Amino acid sequence: MSKLFTPLQIKSIEIKNRITVSPMCQYSSTDGFATDWHLVHLGSRAIGGAGLIISEATAVSPEGRISPHDLGIWKEEHLEKLQQITSFISAQGTVPGIQLAHAGRKGSTNVPWKGRGKVSIKEGGWEVVAPSAIAFADNYPLPVALDETGIQKIISDFTTAAGRALRAGFKVIEIHGAHGYLVHEFLSPLSNHRTDKYGGSFENRIRLLLEIIAGIQTVWPNDLPLLVRISASDWAEGGWNLEESVQLVHILKQKGIDLIDVSSGGLAHHQQITIGPAYQLPFASRIKKETGILTGTVGMITTAIQAETILINNDADMIIMAREMLRQPYFPLQAAHELHEKVEWPVQYERARF
Repeated sequence: MSKLFTPLQIKSIEIKNRITVSPMCQYSSTDGFATDWHLVHLGSRAIGGAGLIISEATAVSPEGRISPHDLGIWKEEHLEKLQQITSFISAQGTVPGIQLAHAGRKGSTNVPWKGRGKVSIKEGGWEVVAPSAIAFADNYPLPVALDETGIQKIISDFTTAAGRALRAGFKVIEIHGAHGYLVHEFLSPLSNHRTDKYGGSFENRIRLLLEIIAGIQTVWPNDLPLLVRISASDWAEGGWNLEESVQLVHILKQKGIDLIDVSSGGLAHHQQITIGPAYQLPFASRIKKETGILTGTVGMITTAIQAETILINNDADMIIMAREMLRQPYFPLQAAHELHEKVEWPVQYERARF
């Protein structure tokens, strides 16, 4: 059997293959509610054979959104549609996951097709928060530095959202600690200029993430997977780097995290990224080899052979795909054909089998 179609067991959950649909914001919600767009978008990728689908960055509070049109899980009313979605995904033999997120200083901004930039409070925006009062860029809102009360609210919001995620039918939680959003903002010295116990030293800068994890673990069953997405490097001088990422992951493994979703960048608008096929793989590979934790790799992975080679070389344990899954919702079925694997197809589609 190919490595790409070898099941992956994480605690009580068996993922039928190593292909995961990466969280990809759809900016198609009103007041945080999922819609038929989300059902069809995520459901079609379950029909297409992905092993795990992680829903887009889902805000743990209204002020945790990136844009006014982000998906949310800050109130009970959000659960009805999410339950329909997780039920459909599960019925296809795919594991439903959710990424819990807080946008921090990158919140209250326009959807991408409207040019990003800040949304004023008059236009439906909100006051954004961050570890320090430093804006992401000139056209982004100036955040308010969180005080101790605000930090405790963040932890509580993540914890409550995790309980809702369980009731919504999700079997995997991923904490979003990457791409310049709130958790990442605390990790990086470029955005965290605090002088209290949440800033300065490495131990202080990782404190919020560890407290969020501890909060979630009070409501999330021990036998269900808990993942963290990190940006392994800020790609900017003086920023968060791979050495700190390895150091962090050693600690996260001890704290019970099951897999690290390894991405990079997003915190500094002046970042200098060298982009190419699987350009983030070296980060995942080093983290895996130095810590022994399961890792997922993401970034310009577009073919079955490329994905299979990554797994054969033991550089990662999971292939997390984003844009290619937008282009090809049925990529896993095509990949199985290319790798000469026989996988189950939806009975409704059997007559189209290769």
